Amino acid sequence: MNTVLTAPKPYAASHRWRINTMMKPITLSATQAAIEGIQQYIRDHSLTSGDILPSETELCDELNCSRSSVREAMRTLQSLDVVEVRRGQGTFVAGMTLSPMVQGMVLRATLDPDHTAAHLHEVIATREFLELSVVDELMSAHTKESLDSLNQLASNMRTSFSEYGSFMDEDQQFHAALLSPVSNALMRELAGAMWQVYAQLIDICEIPITVDAERTIKNHESIVRALRNKDSAAYREAVQNHYAPLRAAIAQL
Repeated sequence: MNTVLTAPKPYAASHRWRINTMMKPITLSATQAAIEGIQQYIRDHSLTSGDILPSETELCDELNCSRSSVREAMRTLQSLDVVEVRRGQGTFVAGMTLSPMVQGMVLRATLDPDHTAAHLHEVIATREFLELSVVDELMSAHTKESLDSLNQLASNMRTSFSEYGSFMDEDQQFHAALLSPVSNALMRELAGAMWQVYAQLIDICEIPITVDAERTIKNHESIVRALRNKDSAAYREAVQNHYAPLRAAIAQL
């Protein structure tokens, strides 16, 4: 069963999607039509993360779709982190995070072992670029208190490595806190997603990133020191020094 819909215009100022009857109709499968309809419902009712959606029966009536189409649409949207099914409670709007992108990037990078190192190198380059591109904002936005917290996280890395032989949790917290003052929320989220891809890939590739743990920790401390001194050049150098050992480790693959 196919459903014929007309492609929507870009999101209008009224916060409604409007149908452009002058455009050529696009033929969608019943499931795709249900997916579009559910997303349209979320927009039209200004739902946000945590808001509950109508029941399956209500959505079938609302969208004029079959039960099987709505179920398949929900499975797809759940995999994309658009909806969340809670047993015994219903279906809710999910966080719409970049988690599906992370999973896709990790899979793509590991499908061909001969190119995994190249993919990981690109992830490292992206992380470095993001942290270097906001140097001016970080210099002005970080406070004494936030820099003290960053320095404590670097210190926690040393303690964690001494006790457990790893500091991945502290490293993630450090880089999230480093970019926390950045006003661009998407950039912060993208940087976090890139860290997750990086963490999964170095685990899969068994890269010993803690071989020179003290050097890595000192590089983190240098980043904080440069921010505290409002020294952009020193910050750039510290960030580049931080990622240099990772590049060297990847080159050994």
